[in-house]
Amino acid sequence: MKHQTVHTSGAPEAIGPYSQATSYNGMVYCSGQIGIDPETGDFVEGGVQDQTVQVLKNLSEVLNQADSSLAKVLRCTIFLESMDDFAVVNQVYGQYFSPHKPARETVAVKTLPKNAKVEISCIAYI
Repeated sequence: MKHQTVHTSGAPEAIGPYSQATSYNGMVYCSGQIGIDPETGDFVEGGVQDQTVQVLKNLSEVLNQADSSLAKVLRCTIFLESMDDFAVVNQVYGQYFSPHKPARETVAVKTLPKNAKVEISCIAYI
């Protein structure tokens, strides 16, 4: 299989020299998504819960463009502005990944791009 760059207007443009995702050999490697509405280019209104919903919508759009889906995700990495948001993010995440539960790690970081509250990346199969 050949390497392909994945791009969709259904998710925000990359804010640096990287792609929304790449695929190779039946796998999709999605860059981290933050809670930006692709139509406005701004963060969605609300807090970490609303941003998490938007992040998962963005990831879903990227995966769909690559002929994959959230149901085919094998692993996620969640980056949080604060571990105080862990329970809220977990609650939203569980709505998108049930009964399928990919492997995952969650870490708190000092700062996320554009001061996002949450960022999620994933690896899925096609």
